[in-house]
Amino acid sequence: MFPFTGLRLLFPAIMPSWRFFDAVSASPRLDYALLPAPEAEAGPWHAFCPRPAVLSLGTMLRRLFWNPQWNETLFLVSLSERLMHGVSPETVAHSQRELLLRVARHLDREGLAYRGDCLQIRLRLVTREVTREVTREENGGEIIYLSAPCSINGLLSA
Repeated sequence: MFPFTGLRLLFPAIMPSWRFFDAVSASPRLDYALLPAPEAEAGPWHAFCPRPAVLSLGTMLRRLFWNPQWNETLFLVSLSERLMHGVSPETVAHSQRELLLRVARHLDREGLAYRGDCLQIRLRLVTREVTREVTREENGGEIIYLSAPCSINGLLSA
């Protein structure tokens, strides 16, 4: 009976329990828009670091052990949730500043924006409807937060 008892004790460590989720709710998505001036209207909105549509088997296996981009995405989701709940003004200010700064750094690093541009972010709540085998996002989501335009140069130099 020894091997079976050992496996029975080891199995919960290998396969974690997901019972800590009370319910699956809408998930926040972070979008950004670049503006030529602070008073300009936000142009086309872009999803920040969208998930790849297709991953190879090798990439999926590598991501099981090393995936710093996904860890940063989880951090951004945590910041978005803190911003949504708005526990305190300090928490909201920190979450907003950190979200803007991380988006600005990414855009600067990838060469997607000029330092003279202004950055505006928004949060969308996306609910998924699962019907049989199809999962789809409804109507692009509900906008729950819209930041004021901020200068990318000001964000990066602060």
